[in-house]
Amino acid sequence: MTPSNLAIEASGLVKTFGDVPAVDGVDLAVRRGSVYGVLGPNGAGKTTTIRMLATLLAPDGGSARVLGHDVVAHADAVRGLVSLTGQLASVDEDLTGRENLVLLGRLLGLKRAAAKARAGELLAAFGLEEAAGRLVKHFSGGMRRRLDIAASIVVTPELLFLDEPTTGLDPRSRNQVWDIVRALQETGTTILLCTQYLDEADQLADGIAVIDHGKVIAEGTPSQLKASVGSGALHVRLLDPEQREDARAILERELGAAQREPDPSALTAPCANAERGAQAVATLAQQGIGLAGFTLGQPSLDEVFLALTGHPTDDEPVEATA
Repeated sequence: MTPSNLAIEASGLVKTFGDVPAVDGVDLAVRRGSVYGVLGPNGAGKTTTIRMLATLLAPDGGSARVLGHDVVAHADAVRGLVSLTGQLASVDEDLTGRENLVLLGRLLGLKRAAAKARAGELLAAFGLEEAAGRLVKHFSGGMRRRLDIAASIVVTPELLFLDEPTTGLDPRSRNQVWDIVRALQETGTTILLCTQYLDEADQLADGIAVIDHGKVIAEGTPSQLKASVGSGALHVRLLDPEQREDARAILERELGAAQREPDPSALTAPCANAERGAQAVATLAQQGIGLAGFTLGQPSLDEVFLALTGHPTDDEPVEATA
């Protein structure tokens, strides 16, 4: 990719808090018009990276250009082209949904009539028309999140930073936010999506950077990352959850590794081919492990992350902030 095709170019970004390196040499190249996922657990350095790219923190080392502008030397130019939706709602809870959007429109230079018209468009597009006259303090979590994203695009940015946009949302609200992200990409907006939800990155991202302990440890499309850890995975569901540890030991012996799933009856193990998977299933049966079912399929991003880091995405402490 040539520089003109890139919305974000970062090289060797570093940020430390005291003696703690939050970001330790991050390189990124994000194509214009794409949804790019930055994937990692709490504490990996995702939020700190976003804050440097959005000019909210000065890097301690390295360099970054956003939409062609250096984030340190031309910070004002960057701020005029980007928008950031952080982990916490930034709207005023003591105003209505409509008042929040009109106020932001006016602050961003729209005339009163234009600000009201834009607020109406966004409320309709985000399914918030019926709640437009309600104080935000009475909105549900999903409604607040949608309003927060709407507030970020009162004036449509060329680049939108989304930091954990669906944390704490129910499945229906998460799907609504995903639809909004897809619609924004269709309008040409580049989106940098930071998330610890692997299924979210799988659903939305054209490319993914996996960050752990402040470093990019892998990069590629979801399919490329899955292919990097093997051609498949064996998923088994046991009749008796009490046998899971015995089954896990057998799968580790047969296939080299096995991971517990949130379902107490389920396990997943990397499996390079169907023959090895069939042998593992046969061994389970021979050892008296009853199966409710099993499948052999492509690895999930959860399995990719486990293979790359040695731990699941929720094993890290909360990231330092400043």
